[in-house]
Amino acid sequence: MSDLLERLRGRGWRMTAQRRVVAEVLDGEHVHLTADEVHARAVAKLPEISRATVYNTLGELVSLGEVLEVSTDKRAKRYDPNAHRPHHHLVCARCGSIRDVHPTGNPLADLPDSERFGFMVSDVEVTYRGLCPSCAGA
Repeated sequence: MSDLLERLRGRGWRMTAQRRVVAEVLDGEHVHLTADEVHARAVAKLPEISRATVYNTLGELVSLGEVLEVSTDKRAKRYDPNAHRPHHHLVCARCGSIRDVHPTGNPLADLPDSERFGFMVSDVEVTYRGLCPSCAGA
């Protein structure tokens, strides 16, 4: 489970009702919602919250480094509260579901010097693709 609300409180982030609802919607394990999904869930908790407020809050959370903006395909960006534990993503090629995975090893070390082309590599994003159990059984 993500600790997004605790992290934001620890930073002294001004917790308005709207911000709190967006953070509550994002808090959890394997959460990868689009902005529209965040808005829909936030409206269920706080009917007066606007789409603009949700988008602005997501932008702030990304800028703070508390939420990751994830693009695993050509679909809408998704927002991941698991920003402080290095991980990769496992994506279903059929339904688009996403899971956080934590494989062992160091993908930075797996890239040989001859393939770095002089780059000072500082980060790696790995996306594993396949079929989730539901889609594989269909």
